[in-house]
Amino acid sequence: MQLKLCGNHSQHDTICSVESNADYIGFVFAPSKRQTTPNDVRKWLNETPLCNDQQVVGVFVNPSIEKIAETLRSVPLDIIQLHGNESSEFVAQIKNNFSCKLWKTIHHEQAADQKMASYKEYVDLFLIDNKSQFAWGGTGSSFDWTSIPNYMSAAHALGKPCFIAGGITPDNVAELLSRYQPDGIDLASGVETNGQKDKRKIIQLRERIESHEQQFT
Repeated sequence: MQLKLCGNHSQHDTICSVESNADYIGFVFAPSKRQTTPNDVRKWLNETPLCNDQQVVGVFVNPSIEKIAETLRSVPLDIIQLHGNESSEFVAQIKNNFSCKLWKTIHHEQAADQKMASYKEYVDLFLIDNKSQFAWGGTGSSFDWTSIPNYMSAAHALGKPCFIAGGITPDNVAELLSRYQPDGIDLASGVETNGQKDKRKIIQLRERIESHEQQFT
């Protein structure tokens, strides 16, 4: 089970996420309360070197090719996460233009699992998230978790891992992992206090993830 800590928008956040030993460190380059700039992210990463095999994820919502190219000129992204309603044709363009791995967010809604097949040839991973009428993600609210098995089954049938996001916290992560065993989880607000990453909450999260994993080893 892999962990992504997303929405890092300060040096403080970056330090907390890197020191947590999370597998993926995420930065949002789209309009959002956690939006960052490529120059800021480059500075934070230069001052806080990654640990072990950590990878940097850039989150974009319906971006232009140039927007991604501009970001990559400043930030050494390992992964491009497309978090909007990008078409499969556009995702194919991203695949052809950049060498980064591609993640595609699928927003929870009726028959959303059926959308995955159109992205099969281009993406490396699916991430299931909740959205509201005001935000594409980072809402701090979860979707109906009883739908997770359908998403997991659809992603695995396509040979892709499936991460879960939306409303995950240290208090409910054990339930999520024990009931549904996702390939990975993605948190932003769930480990924040007053809009900043909270080291205490991150430690609690790691402890509960490790406790769960020990039960299955």
